[in-house]
Amino acid sequence: MKSLVEQIAKSLVDSPDEVSVSEIEGERTTVFELRVAKNDIGKIIGKQGNTARAIRSILGAAGTKLGKRYVLEILE
Repeated sequence: MKSLVEQIAKSLVDSPDEVSVSEIEGERTTVFELRVAKNDIGKIIGKQGNTARAIRSILGAAGTKLGKRYVLEILE
């Protein structure tokens, strides 16, 4: 899942080499912390948060299938 988030983010931004994803794993919940360049944050969030919402929906669907909960946090 971490590589999926990283690949989606790299395809959206202008500086793909500055994308980093860290994974914090709990018993039932895994948190992915996504860091991108400052000028690329708007591209990850999208208009009215639509792009971020879409990424979270993909994680939610995959998590349901795997029996886990995935959370995406976008950090500056």
